[in-house]
Amino acid sequence: MKDPEVINFGCRLNAYEAQVMRDQAQDAGLRDAVIVNTCAVTNEAVRQARQAIRKARRQRPDATIVVTGCAAQLAPGAFADMDEVDRVLGNQEKLHGNNYVTPMDGKILVDDIMSVRQLAGHLVPGFDGRSRAFVQVQQGCDHRCTFCIIPFARGPSRSVPMDAIVRQVRTLVKNGYSEVVLTGVDITAYGSDLPGRPKLGQLLRRLLMAVPELPRLRLSSLDAVEIDSELQRLLLDEERVMPHLHLSLQAGDDMILKRMARRHSRAQAIDLCQRLRAGRPDMVFGADLIAGFPTEDEAQFQNSLSLIDDCGLTYLHVFPYSARPGTPAARMPQVPGQERRRRATLLREKGASALAAFLASRVGGTCRMLLERSGEGRSEQFALIELEPTTAAPDRGIVTAEIIAATRDRLIGRLAA
Repeated sequence: MKDPEVINFGCRLNAYEAQVMRDQAQDAGLRDAVIVNTCAVTNEAVRQARQAIRKARRQRPDATIVVTGCAAQLAPGAFADMDEVDRVLGNQEKLHGNNYVTPMDGKILVDDIMSVRQLAGHLVPGFDGRSRAFVQVQQGCDHRCTFCIIPFARGPSRSVPMDAIVRQVRTLVKNGYSEVVLTGVDITAYGSDLPGRPKLGQLLRRLLMAVPELPRLRLSSLDAVEIDSELQRLLLDEERVMPHLHLSLQAGDDMILKRMARRHSRAQAIDLCQRLRAGRPDMVFGADLIAGFPTEDEAQFQNSLSLIDDCGLTYLHVFPYSARPGTPAARMPQVPGQERRRRATLLREKGASALAAFLASRVGGTCRMLLERSGEGRSEQFALIELEPTTAAPDRGIVTAEIIAATRDRLIGRLAA
């Protein structure tokens, strides 16, 4: 019988949880099963999950299909009503192996995520098929952005104690991982629920001191206004912290940011990027941007479009606004769907041009490349590198690559002599 297969949607935290679920379910004895780990950020993400469930049943008619993740936490009944689904687990329940195999009355095991107050990190020895490892440091969110349903799917903000994070990273490095990504729902909120209220910068400093053999440390999405002074110093001075930050910006117009209930202004976002790039010129930035937020007019959209240049953004995650039931933004005057899609296309086109320009600027230089799969990997700035077909490279680890060409979405390199 086959080991459980995980079909994963959504964020980097889901990538970490997918490995935890695979390990937990396998250890509990679950076999010949498909676990669908859903996302609820947009209506499209939910639609894709439902499509994947139907496809899984067609391809594996005898498998047990378990649905979990954020969309399942928010609407368990909608998934339980699908004939293809055998079991629905909540975001807390999915991390415990016995919940995959213990007999239940009905299909649903989803408790109140808002009542959860503690977070225990799982010790994950490795990630199947990956050379980059993910480590959860935080879970949940205490903010209430008007467009976002995720706090109600993930619960309140809670942090993994530092000692547990250090143990996890040591284990991963011992098992051959050269890069670790710290992830969570709102990682700049790290430590607010722990004794002494340590901040994310303090965690990074302790981690880097405690695990000197870790070559590369990368951070997942950050809230621009919550980068503490110690974290900023590490971003500027510590070469093991990768010069690549993904910022949760969402918009570039102050009125739209206010209606989103974001905590930063346009000027603060620009100042952060300029300040960090001035102190570390090789720093690159990515960002999440929402196109067509309710009430957004053309001038306000143009402010978001120009933010790409003003912040010097290289990697964009663009989302046409998706109304999530139960959020304040869903009750605001909506931008027509066709206009949202038009604006999203313009953002993506400008983002693609910014990425192509950045990649072209790297030609003729060298970089340290983390090998991810045969002949491919990522630079310190997260640029995708494809080695020449004639290049013989090891399966994993970090190598020095000479950059000989660039396309619009990747670099072409060869191993340095």
